[in-house]
Amino acid sequence: MSPELVSILVLAVVFVIATTRSVNMGALAFAAAFGVGTLVADLDADGVFAGFPGDLFVVLVGVTYLFAIARANGTTDWLVHAAVRLVRGRVALIPWVMFALTGALTAIGAVSPAAVAIVAPIALSFAARYRISPLLMGAMVVHGAQAGGFSPISIYGSIVNGIVEREKLPGSEITLFLASLLANLVIAGVVFVVCGGLKLWSRGAVTGTGTETKETGGTGSGGGSGTAGTGNGGGTRTAPAPTAAATRPDAPAAGPLTTPVVATLVSLVALVVAVLGFDLDAGLTAITLAVVLSTAWPDDSRKAVSEIAWPTVLLICGVLTYVGVLDEMGTITWAGEGVGGIGVPLLAAVLLCYIGAIVSAFASSVGIMGALIPLAVPFLAQGEIGAVGMVAALAVSATVVDVSPFSTNGALVLAAAPDVDRERFFRQLMAYGGIVVAAVPAVVWLVMVAPGWG
Repeated sequence: MSPELVSILVLAVVFVIATTRSVNMGALAFAAAFGVGTLVADLDADGVFAGFPGDLFVVLVGVTYLFAIARANGTTDWLVHAAVRLVRGRVALIPWVMFALTGALTAIGAVSPAAVAIVAPIALSFAARYRISPLLMGAMVVHGAQAGGFSPISIYGSIVNGIVEREKLPGSEITLFLASLLANLVIAGVVFVVCGGLKLWSRGAVTGTGTETKETGGTGSGGGSGTAGTGNGGGTRTAPAPTAAATRPDAPAAGPLTTPVVATLVSLVALVVAVLGFDLDAGLTAITLAVVLSTAWPDDSRKAVSEIAWPTVLLICGVLTYVGVLDEMGTITWAGEGVGGIGVPLLAAVLLCYIGAIVSAFASSVGIMGALIPLAVPFLAQGEIGAVGMVAALAVSATVVDVSPFSTNGALVLAAAPDVDRERFFRQLMAYGGIVVAAVPAVVWLVMVAPGWG
C-alpha cells in the first residue's frame, strides 16, 4: 500500500474515532500527524510542525479574546441593538445585512478570513439574542465573504486571474466574479429558507431593550397566533426575551455608551482599519487591542481568557497540522495528478472540482486553486472544455466549502458563537460542509463546465 493511500486511510480513521467517541478530533489529528509523519513519511518534528497553522491559531485566540471582552462590557449588546435599529427592527433582514457586509469587505480587498473575523462575532451575538439559527447566521457570513471574494480588485480574484494569465489560459475577470457572487447568493437563499429564515418574517419588527422585547407583526382576526400577531386594531404585545443571552444575570443590558464600550468600539474600528487599510495581521492586531482593553479595565475582562474557544483551537490546529503532513508527503499532489491523467476531459474536470472542494475544506483555498488550475491545463489545451468555465468552477468549488469547521472561516464562526452547545454546532457545520462538498462541485460543473464556457 502506497504511503499516500495510508495517510488518507488514517485520516478516515481519525474521523470515525472522533465521531463515535468523545475525543477531540484535533488531539487525534496531532497523534496521527506524529505517527504518519514519523513512521510513513520519514519526517522529523520540524517536518510535522511545518503544517501547524500558527497564523490561524493567533487569529482564533485574538478574535475570540477581543470579543469575549466586548461581550463582558456590553459592547456586543450595544451593537446588536444598533443593528436592530438599522433595519427598523426587521430581524429577518439582519442575516442579509451580514451577508452584504462581508461581501462588500472582501470585494474591496479584504482577505476572506479577515472579513469573517470582523463580522462573525457580531452576527453570532445577534443570532443568540434573537433566536436565529447560528448555522444560518454563520453560513450567511461565510457565503457573503465568498460572494465578493473574486471581484477584480479582491485578493482571491487577483490571485486566480494572475494564475490564469501565467498559464496563458483564456480568462474573464467579470465572469469569475459573477460566478462566485451568484453561486453564493443562491446557496445563501437556500440556507435562509431551510434554516428558518422565512419564519423570521412572521415576527414582524422587534423593538425594546433590556430583558423584554416587543414584537409588532401582521394582523389577525383574533389577536393572531405565532410570534407576532396583533388584534383587529393592530398594536403591539410584550413577548419574553428571545434567549438566555438577554436575561442571564451576567449579561449587561443595552444602555448608554459607557467609557469601556466606547473604547471597545474604537478598538473594533481600529481592527477594521488596521486589517483593511494597512494589511496588518488580524490575529495579532486583535490580541494587541484585547490586551490594551484588559489592562485598562481588568474587571470587565477577568473572565475573557477562559472564554477563548480553546477546544476549537485544538480541533482546528490539530486537523490542519495533519493536512500539512499530507501536503509534505505529496498526498494532495498525488491525488490531483492521478485525476489529471484521466483521458476523459469532462470526467477529469468534475473530479478536479471535487478534489478542490474536499481538500479546501481543510486547507488553504488559494493554495488549492494554485495547484489545481495548472493541473487542468493539459486537458484544457485539447479544446473540449472551456477554460473560463473550468477556472470559475474550480474557484467556486474550492471556496464555497469554507463553511466547513476545519477551514479558517468555518473555524472563526464556530469560535465566535456565544451561548451555544459547541459540539452540536460543530456537528451542524460539519454536516452542512459535507452537503456543500457533495453537491456544489457537481452543480457548478453542470452549469459552468459542461456547456463549455469560454
